[in-house]
Amino acid sequence: MVAACQQHGAAQPPYRGYKMAPYTLKGLRFVPMNVEQALRYDTVGIASHYEANGARGAIGERLYRHQYYAAHRTLPLPCTARVTNLQNGLSCVVRVADRGPYIAGRLIDVSTAVAHKLRFHRNGLARVRIEVLSVGDGVYMRSRAR
Repeated sequence: MVAACQQHGAAQPPYRGYKMAPYTLKGLRFVPMNVEQALRYDTVGIASHYEANGARGAIGERLYRHQYYAAHRTLPLPCTARVTNLQNGLSCVVRVADRGPYIAGRLIDVSTAVAHKLRFHRNGLARVRIEVLSVGDGVYMRSRAR
């Protein structure tokens, strides 16, 4: 079961191409991976969920509770990834448009809508597989080689 999220009528993004600049948070420096590394990204880890209802993500987009979005510390922004709950096999395609999580042991934060879709909203955490499908938007979009 795969669901995709599209943003219709989105304003011109406040970035050009991809957002891959290194950043520092609470004294820790994070260096995002390049596009080629991201397009090969396929890993397993712990997902948590958060709600940024109406808040702006790291690339300036407003994030709402009904959207399928995610936050990752080092993937280039924006990118699209498939997140699969390894306990029940449910998958969802998300737009990675924010930074986080910043709690040790967590690999990705997903919106509450995604956590509901993957059926881990009650637990709060799930072991997931993350596969990047594409990086960038419009003329900058690069897709994973199949």
